Amino acid sequence: MSQATVGKPIPEFTAASTQGEVSAHGLRGHLTVLYFYPKDNTPGCTTQAQGFRDRYQDFVDAGCQIIGVSRDSLKSHAGFTEKQSLPFPLIADEDESLCQLFGVMKMKNMYGKQVRGIERSTFLIDEDGVLQREWRGLRVPGHVDDVLQAVQTAASS
Repeated sequence: MSQATVGKPIPEFTAASTQGEVSAHGLRGHLTVLYFYPKDNTPGCTTQAQGFRDRYQDFVDAGCQIIGVSRDSLKSHAGFTEKQSLPFPLIADEDESLCQLFGVMKMKNMYGKQVRGIERSTFLIDEDGVLQREWRGLRVPGHVDDVLQAVQTAASS
């Protein structure tokens, strides 16, 4: 299975989300921000989701859709979406197939133990399905603004 690479079309995929099925083919025609986060209802992930929620209209105005991805179930995502009033879909990647495509699974230190989990990462995909930019191992503060700036630059070029 090939991995997503900057400057190349993203590999084909189909995944279940809180707003129905999402596929690589279905992303065409829009700029897309695909962001991977470790877990619903955790402090950093909640702050990140709220950031995308609060700037959602700015992304839409730039012709961009936002999709979040974690290994949580659709049931967990539905609760998280409702609690945080998220206007964008969350993909349930329980088998990690999308995580593998984008290479976001990493060994991380949690309270002194090595655990395998999602490295917080964001990907910007253009209207033709080509991966334009990636942010890996990012910090939440200021990140949504960085992504929005990249989206607005891409939208105006």
